[in-house]
Amino acid sequence: MTTIAVLGNGRVGGSLAPALTRAGHEVTVADRSPGSAADAARTAQIVINATPGAGSLERLVALREELRDKILVDVSNATVDGPDGLPADLLHPGSSLAEQLQEALPDTRVVKTLNTMLHTVMTAPAALTQTPTAFLSGEDLEAKQVVRGLLTDLGWHQEWIMDLGGIETARATEAAILFVPHVIRSSGFAPFAISITR
Repeated sequence: MTTIAVLGNGRVGGSLAPALTRAGHEVTVADRSPGSAADAARTAQIVINATPGAGSLERLVALREELRDKILVDVSNATVDGPDGLPADLLHPGSSLAEQLQEALPDTRVVKTLNTMLHTVMTAPAALTQTPTAFLSGEDLEAKQVVRGLLTDLGWHQEWIMDLGGIETARATEAAILFVPHVIRSSGFAPFAISITR
C-alpha cells in the first residue's frame, strides 16, 4: 500500500482518487487551497498533480518543502484557453509544465503521464475499442517504475505503457493537448486517447 495525495478534486482528481483507493492505496484528496494541499502532500509518498495546469507551477512551487524527496506525478496540461474554454495554445511553448516543475523543484522526482487522453480513459483504458498508450517522461528511472506500477493498478497493461525518456520528452506529450479541441468539436466528449500502434 502506498500513501498518495491527489491535488485537485475536479474531473481528473475525482476519477483517479477512487480508482487508486480501490486498488488498495491510502489516498487523500486535497482541493486547491494552500493549506489543504500542504497537509496532503506532507504525509504522502506520492503526490499527483491533478490541478488545472495554468496555475500548477505556482501552486506546486509553494509546496517545495512538502514535495522534497517525493515522487510528483504530473497529469496536467498548461494551456491558454480559447473563447470556448478549450485549449488554444501552450502556456510554456518550447518547454512543458513538467520541465518547469522539475527545474523549480530539483529535489522532487517529477514524472509526466496520463496527459494525452480524456480523463475517463485514465482509469478505464480497456473501455476503448483500440489499445491506448500511456507515456512516461522523467529523469528518475526508479520513480518511473513506481508510476508504471500505479498505472497497472489503474488497468493499464505493461505493453500499453511507453517510457519516452527524460523530462524534456514531456513537451511532446503536452503539445498533444492541441489535438483535443478539434477532436471534441468533431466527435464530442467521447472517450479517446493517443495511441502508438505498430
